[in-house]
Amino acid sequence: MTISPLARRHIPWAWGATATLALILCALTLYPAASKAGVSGLDKLYHFIGFGALALPLCLAYPRRAWAVVLGVTAFGGAIELIQPYVGRGAEWADLLADALGALSAAGLARVLSRRR
Repeated sequence: MTISPLARRHIPWAWGATATLALILCALTLYPAASKAGVSGLDKLYHFIGFGALALPLCLAYPRRAWAVVLGVTAFGGAIELIQPYVGRGAEWADLLADALGALSAAGLARVLSRRR
């Protein structure tokens, strides 16, 4: 598989964006929750958007390896769910499902966008 010079220039940006988003997601999901106030179910939308945003840059940079990105992002979400009980938050299967669906949606969006190039 050959990578065009234009795509090669974007790879460091994709990794940088992904690392930055991963740090932000860690901070948001592992910081002890003060209360459970808020709209019910909105938490799942946040997971969907956050993990979709996490997957998108690398899915765009490596469209043929989007499946690996989705698996990696989902595993990252699973690790966060395993750690959350130790920081005073609850782990939920529904959160992990929202993470995976967000990553899958990002892979689909990246596929559509890469075909337009």
